[in-house]
Amino acid sequence: MSAIEGVLFDIDDTLVDTRGAFALALAAVSAVWLPDLAPERAPEVLAHWRADANGRYRRYTRGEVGYEAQRMARANDLHRDFGGPELDESDYAEWNGLFERTFTASWAAHADAPDVVDRLLADGLKVGALSNAATAYQVRKLTAAGLIDRVPMLVGVDTLGFGKPDPRVFTEACARLGTEPSRTVYVGDELDVDARAATAAGLHGVWLDRAGAGSAVHAGELLAAGERDRVIRSLAELPGLLATA
Repeated sequence: MSAIEGVLFDIDDTLVDTRGAFALALAAVSAVWLPDLAPERAPEVLAHWRADANGRYRRYTRGEVGYEAQRMARANDLHRDFGGPELDESDYAEWNGLFERTFTASWAAHADAPDVVDRLLADGLKVGALSNAATAYQVRKLTAAGLIDRVPMLVGVDTLGFGKPDPRVFTEACARLGTEPSRTVYVGDELDVDARAATAAGLHGVWLDRAGAGSAVHAGELLAAGERDRVIRSLAELPGLLATA
């Protein structure tokens, strides 16, 4: 990672605690639409939503379906597996209204994000964001998290009509950041569409493994295989990684 000039961040579960916001939004809709669901099953509901086993959101990021279509399908997937009613368009509008109000009201930065961003900027690095969500939506999220003045939203899924892992979105983000891909780090919480995809596009991919999903053996195998991926457990580790690499 010699001569790094800029750092691009994923947003959801990298800079912003989207997992926590999803948990609150899903609890709100479950109380109305899944009233017989035992409270102790809330972690299962969250895990189901985040896993998106049918790949609904990935289809959206490839430009195959619209945003509302994928979310309605995911809501019905959830209801199908947890005993809720099938949602028609009218039902979904009510469901999504409650979900979205709760979700957006719960947006907040991860505790480690503001200080790390400030440190990178103080070190003279350029900083920006590349996300697989719509640009305007992510601007709102960064604003709610108090980061938009320091982390401009550069590329969303609507910028080119598709998102990560396509290498073109990383190239476009670097162009807008004003850095060469080889001198740019990309940090995200997903190994495949963030760290590996960034590395494949010529950037330095860093996997932010907050939950410790990758074992030490797994991380060792990544590095031993010659990949430039790096694994960190907190954004607080990022400046040290940049300084020593």
